[in-house]
Amino acid sequence: MERPTRPRVFVTRQLPGDALARLAAQVSLRVWEGQLPPPREVLLAETREVEGLITLLTDRVDEPLLEGAPRLRAVSNVAVGYDNIDVAACTARRIPVGNTPGVLTETTADFAFALLMGLARRVAEADAYVRTGQWRTWEPGLLLGTDVHGATLGLVGLGAIGAAMARRARGFGMRVLYVNRRARPDLEAELGLTRVDKATLLTESDFVSLHVPLNVETRHWLGRADFAAMKPGALLVNTARGTVVDPAALAEALASGHLGGAALDVTEPEPLPLDSPLLKLPNVLLAPHIASASHTTRGRMASMAVDNLLAALEGRKPPHCVNPELFT
Repeated sequence: MERPTRPRVFVTRQLPGDALARLAAQVSLRVWEGQLPPPREVLLAETREVEGLITLLTDRVDEPLLEGAPRLRAVSNVAVGYDNIDVAACTARRIPVGNTPGVLTETTADFAFALLMGLARRVAEADAYVRTGQWRTWEPGLLLGTDVHGATLGLVGLGAIGAAMARRARGFGMRVLYVNRRARPDLEAELGLTRVDKATLLTESDFVSLHVPLNVETRHWLGRADFAAMKPGALLVNTARGTVVDPAALAEALASGHLGGAALDVTEPEPLPLDSPLLKLPNVLLAPHIASASHTTRGRMASMAVDNLLAALEGRKPPHCVNPELFT
């Protein structure tokens, strides 16, 4: 008797942990070995005959790709967000799409608060000051920063990561405001939060931290008029999506000094071009989209992505499915 043919799967990058070894034991696996994402033409070529696809945020799964991949039965994104995937087009072809929610909440909130602290107390500037031999003596006015304790934090979005930020802020005695599509009376009672409108949040917050998905409503949620409305000297933290912020308006607000500083794990575009004005500003703290980058969390994300893919290939609903209506 012939052995059944294993489903063919393409993975767009090497992943941490042992998830890919587990996947390789059950499918015919190809993994892109490059450090950068596979070029578009490679992605299209690799997906022509596959049944399964594991992607990252850098990989666009759209109508042309799906049109050229008639055998595709499952897409699994190693991320919470999935704005790189045309979910409606996948659903129309009855292709389940998986993501990795929940697992990165605390790790991302840790990093977002680390960015907030590092920006407020000018940690990167202080490190560079010492390394470049500028430190001569103790000075009372050297590298003065912003107090975090007792300050007002404005959270844009109060999903899981926003709520985790609020819990961290409570430990610093911060007043926490939030804007969100819906009220969260449960968290208001638990953490002493106050829901406000956008204008109030911008004018009253010493720190504004972004925790919303990218969609039509949140694209360039912060623009020139919004930065002008912010409290003079306020600090911005973004671990959501770079496109939630208008980059030109951000650079102008920082260069003018009206905005005290920005800590960005995400940017528009990614990576920033070397001629970006943000790279020339001393009041900007930058990271290369690593908010979820701990050994444990990235390994768990890879494992969840594999679980989602295998379930879909077997005709089962993925444990974390973006389009669950396919299974109703």
